[in-house]
Amino acid sequence: MFAEPEFWVAVGFVILMGVFAYLGVHRTVIAALDKRSERIKSELDDARRLKQEAANLLDEYKAKRASAEREAQDIIAAAKVDAERIASEAKTKMEDFVARRTKTAENKIALAEAQALADVRAAAANAAVAAASTILTQTVKGQVAEDLLAKGITEAREKLN
Repeated sequence: MFAEPEFWVAVGFVILMGVFAYLGVHRTVIAALDKRSERIKSELDDARRLKQEAANLLDEYKAKRASAEREAQDIIAAAKVDAERIASEAKTKMEDFVARRTKTAENKIALAEAQALADVRAAAANAAVAAASTILTQTVKGQVAEDLLAKGITEAREKLN
């Protein structure tokens, strides 16, 4: 038994454990393990807290994103309504413009027709006066003819104009 190496290893182990116990190594090891346990527990608590903060932040950003998407949809809908309103106003203005231009053109045409009619009447009156004066000068002679001619020309001009 004393010659076997396992026996002496066991004796050395027991003596080493006794020295460790005497020096209080077990308290140091336990304190180190307790400190490590506390540090790990603290890190786990921090990790849980950070995870919860991250989840809250994620929920907050999801809510903001949803709000932004709703706002974007509202802006798009408002832009469509504005575009339709502007298009409708432009169409109405264009129709009014065309109607005014048409009325102006019709008025100009009517005025030109009236002027042309007046010009034709004036030309007819001048032709009638010239024809009447020619006929009267050839058929009536003397002072009576001149008086009749002047009176007829005056009356014809007044009636035709």
